[in-house]
Amino acid sequence: MVILLFGPPGCGKGTQGAIISRQLGIPSISTGEILRAEMRAGTPLGIAAKQIMESGGLVGDDIVNAMIRNRLAEPDCRKGCLLDGYPRTLAQAEFLDGLLQELGYPPPLVLFLDVPDSVLVARLTARRQCPVCGAIYNLLSQPPRRDGVCDHDGATLIQRDDDKEETIRARLEAYARSTGPVIDYYAGRNFHRLDGNRRPEEIQVDVDRILKEAGVGGAA
Repeated sequence: MVILLFGPPGCGKGTQGAIISRQLGIPSISTGEILRAEMRAGTPLGIAAKQIMESGGLVGDDIVNAMIRNRLAEPDCRKGCLLDGYPRTLAQAEFLDGLLQELGYPPPLVLFLDVPDSVLVARLTARRQCPVCGAIYNLLSQPPRRDGVCDHDGATLIQRDDDKEETIRARLEAYARSTGPVIDYYAGRNFHRLDGNRRPEEIQVDVDRILKEAGVGGAA
């Protein structure tokens, strides 16, 4: 089975993706991880992607799709995989349909974690980082023991530019523009919209139910 996991920045995809991957024994794959691996390995695709990124461009669908093709052909994907944040465009979605059919996979199961922008902004602007050791905190869900100070080295925590409200709202708008059509593309198929504004364990209950109904089990 191939599972597509969608959701805007800060929705909790990473948490749910790790749980699903562990329960089903399938790899969790993100395009960012594949891209970095290809660049580290110095493959032709990695070199091409690095050149584009260094010139300030965006890596196109052709390179991303080729990387996905290579990754899904690896032995650890024989039982399936979870794709986190791919496809991002309609062209990628159409490519993936053909690739899964070519590789003998059934149509994907699609999970979308839906969280209001106001909640996402509150979550993401609450992040703080230690400039010394790099530890990440969240003032809402994982605060330091002492306000504004790193637990490990006592350094004053900072808010990264990426975690400021104007930057986050721009990211959310960009996500909605690019991924909205992809969500519409999968709606009506094996598509499940989940309320992501809940505790992770509550979301997991719904995910387990969906997986069981799909015949691939749930919580171990």
